[in-house]
Amino acid sequence: MKNKALKRLIYSLSVLLILLSFFPLSSFGFTQKDTVINSPGFKIKTIIVDAGHGGKPSSSEGHYSHGASGSFSSERNVTLAIALKLQTAIEKDMEGVKAVLTRSTEDDVSFERRAQIANENKGNIFVSIHCNSLSDRVVRERVGTKRHKPVYRTVSVPDRSGKGVLMLVYVLRRSKEAENAIKGNQIEGEDSGMDAGLDPNDPLTIILTNEYNRKFRRQSVKLASLLNNEFTQTDNRPSEGIREQGVYVLCHAAMPSVLVETGYINNPQDEQYLNSEDGQNEIVASIVRALKTYKNEVEQVSQ
Repeated sequence: MKNKALKRLIYSLSVLLILLSFFPLSSFGFTQKDTVINSPGFKIKTIIVDAGHGGKPSSSEGHYSHGASGSFSSERNVTLAIALKLQTAIEKDMEGVKAVLTRSTEDDVSFERRAQIANENKGNIFVSIHCNSLSDRVVRERVGTKRHKPVYRTVSVPDRSGKGVLMLVYVLRRSKEAENAIKGNQIEGEDSGMDAGLDPNDPLTIILTNEYNRKFRRQSVKLASLLNNEFTQTDNRPSEGIREQGVYVLCHAAMPSVLVETGYINNPQDEQYLNSEDGQNEIVASIVRALKTYKNEVEQVSQ
């Protein structure tokens, strides 16, 4: 038993030494600069544009959601309109970059399939477009008196107070599905900078995979910050900032991923903005500017 324990200790120390040769100290949080970089000469070539929700499900499998609604429009239509404009703008303004849509029609696509499309196309960035909404508020209102005592009833009142944008990134949890997706998308890629022949059950591979997982989170937060800055500083839009949330589609897309809540569709002012050509064009322009800044920063680090 002692010999086995000693062998495991020696092997663990060997793995740690090998790992240190793969990554500089700053990769493990000793400096703020993100030096868990892509392979030299890395270029962002594919951006996945995800139009949230959809209409009639295209199949009975998977999980579907029709999204939020406003007084005259629905989230599924607004997100598709913005996503189509964003695809065109990316391919026009970002030379050498392809934009892949997870859906291009009104039909819904399951969360599983959206992530699968992103991974199959070896996406470098995943941007999911959504509209926010607030649930009705439950209040008590007085309806009369009985025996000299007030009588109340509970009613639901629409809450239209929400306004502005919100960026969501996936909350970091250890997930077998996420780790498998990362292995499939990164380790097998020619530009991953890693040996495609690594054993996925090997401790070193597991450590490297976890490091990629942390890298995606940092880069997701970086992109979310750039997006938030564009919306607030350039467009002067109110923002609720950046939040971590267990969003399924972000978890399973093996790349830096951000969900953009473009506005509150149940707020009359935001709904008008989200449905207008000027509003949609402004949203798209802000996203593209953030993507270009992110692309330049990431590619400079990998030089």
